Amino acid sequence: MQKTDYDLLKTIADMDGIPPVGAYNIRKDGAAMERRSTEQVQITPKTGKPGIDIRVMPDVKGEEVHIPVILTKTGMTDLVYNDFYIGENADVTIIAGCGIHNEGCDTAQHDGVHRFFVGRNARIRYVEKHYGEGSGTGKRILNPVTELYMEENSYCEMESVQIKGVSSTVRTTKATLAAGAKMQIFERLMTHEDQSARSDVEIYLNGEGASAQIISRSVARDNSVQVFYPKAVGNAPCRAHVQCDSIIMDNAKISSIPAIEANNADAQVVHEAAIGRINSDQLLKLMTFGMNEEEAEEVIIEGFLK
Repeated sequence: MQKTDYDLLKTIADMDGIPPVGAYNIRKDGAAMERRSTEQVQITPKTGKPGIDIRVMPDVKGEEVHIPVILTKTGMTDLVYNDFYIGENADVTIIAGCGIHNEGCDTAQHDGVHRFFVGRNARIRYVEKHYGEGSGTGKRILNPVTELYMEENSYCEMESVQIKGVSSTVRTTKATLAAGAKMQIFERLMTHEDQSARSDVEIYLNGEGASAQIISRSVARDNSVQVFYPKAVGNAPCRAHVQCDSIIMDNAKISSIPAIEANNADAQVVHEAAIGRINSDQLLKLMTFGMNEEEAEEVIIEGFLK
C-alpha cells in the first residue's frame, strides 16, 4: 500500500494498515486489495457482479469487521454490491466507509448497495464514514444505498458520517423492523463550497414493540445545498422519533422534510426539525476567552457534530 492508501484508511476506518486480527476486506479502485476471513466471519466474493457476501455466524460475540473502499484514480466509477448475513444472537461491529483521493480533472465516483439481513436477537453496530480529498478539479461523488431487514428482537445502531471533501452525495436508507426490533440512526454531515447532499431515510415498523430513532445533525457552509427526507411509518404498536437539527451559514440552503405516518392506533411517531444560524450568545462567550469569531465558530461546529 502507498501512503495515500494508509492515510485514507486511517481517516475512514480508523485502520493503521492491515488489521492484525479479525475479518476484513479492503477494496481499491474497483478491485479487492486485501481480504481475510475467520471462523466466525466469512467473506466471499460474489459471482456475476462486483461485491462480497459477509456472513457472521450465529452466537458470535465481540467481532469487528472492516470493509473500507478507497478510490485513487480519476475518471472512474466503482459500483459494488455487498450483502451482510448476521446470524441469530450474534453481536458484531462493522466498520465501512469510502475515501476518494482525486488529483485529476475527471469525476471519481463510488456507488455502494449494502443489504443487511439481521437475525433474531442479533445486534449490529454499523459505522460508515465518507471523505474526499485531492488537489484535482474532478468531482468526488458518493451514493450509498443501505437496506436493512431486521428480524424479531434484533438491534441495529447505524452511524453515518460525511467528514468533508465530497462534491455530491445521495444517501438512501431503508429498513423494515419486525416485532421487538430496535434501530438507531445517527447521521452527521458537513458540506461547503458548492457541494450538495441529499439523505432519504425510510423506516417501516411492522411488528409490535418495534422502535426507531433517527437523529440527523448537519452544517451547511458557503454555497452548499442539503436536503433531508426522513420518514417513519408505524404499522403496528410501536415507537419512532425523528430529529433533524441543522446549522446554516453563508449562502447555503437547507431543506428538512421529516415525514411520519401511523397506520395503527397504538403507533407513537414523533418528529422534530430545526434549522438556524450559530447561536450568537455562544459565539460571544467563546470570544471572551480570547478566540476570534472564526475560531469560535469552529469550536461550536465541532461540538455540534459530535
